[in-house]
Amino acid sequence: MPEHYADPKLKIFALNSNKPLAEKIAKEVGVELGKSSVKRFSDGEIQINIEESIRGDDIYLVQSTSAPVNDNLMELLIMIDALRRASAHTISVVIPYYGYARQDRKARSREPITAKLVANMLERAGATRVLALDLHAAQIQGFFDIPVDHLMGAPLLADYFLRNHYNGEDTVVVSPDHGGVTRARKLAEFLKAPIAIIDKRRPRPNVAEVMNIVGKVDGKRCIIIDDMIDTAGTITLAAAALKNAGATEVLVAATHAIFSGPAVERLENSVIEQVVVTDSIQLAEDKKLSKLVTVSVGPLIGRAITRIQENKPVSPLFENRFKK
Repeated sequence: MPEHYADPKLKIFALNSNKPLAEKIAKEVGVELGKSSVKRFSDGEIQINIEESIRGDDIYLVQSTSAPVNDNLMELLIMIDALRRASAHTISVVIPYYGYARQDRKARSREPITAKLVANMLERAGATRVLALDLHAAQIQGFFDIPVDHLMGAPLLADYFLRNHYNGEDTVVVSPDHGGVTRARKLAEFLKAPIAIIDKRRPRPNVAEVMNIVGKVDGKRCIIIDDMIDTAGTITLAAAALKNAGATEVLVAATHAIFSGPAVERLENSVIEQVVVTDSIQLAEDKKLSKLVTVSVGPLIGRAITRIQENKPVSPLFENRFKK
């Protein structure tokens, strides 16, 4: 068993969305996962019980709101309420993947801003801090009136590519759209590589039409970077366009592997040679395609929790490439 963390008031609990990641986080911090149970009534109602005293403790609750999104979100809200009523001192919600993040603005008339609604619900339930990883839009941090620590997956992904010698002028980091340029530039800085941009038009949700490539990719190894892969339509079209433009090799990197609908089939049948993702979402066995490479965010989140508990800044985790 790991040596216990020096602060006995720090406790980490996990719900059902991603227990393996929660165990890695707890191991990094040096504590055991807290004892709790999640049961369901016959009609699907969620019943949660905390099976140890947490009075006056600082709680870190790990739950990705990935599929089944609504079940996992309700588990999270109910657990926060249970922790608050059990007299927890602080309730820090660790959300490796924040569902509903794509609904962050009114793109058309009479649409909800569901990312803001979820933020309101988390606060009203009793969360006192949010620790998130690669939000779909950075401005979602402003939807909360409680502290938000926003971790980035790009440095972790960069470490993988550097170890495998994907860096320098013969490598190009590609943003799949104009909105992801900042993310692509961050990875490119780590790899000391140039960037390119896919200029695309999206006629309807989950359908993308590739138009032009801005930047030089002929004779280059290309790494497409995005925050998430959902149905993989955008990514596979972008990869095909890069190959047609003369790219010698196309890899894909993303923090969140949603892999819904035809994603696995599309990726397997595409020109993409590797799909590098993190374990922010627990993948079912039938979604673990042959090209998949998984990088764990457990150590990163664990170190972030330790620094938050010690009232230290989280930013050095990115500046010093995760060295303690």
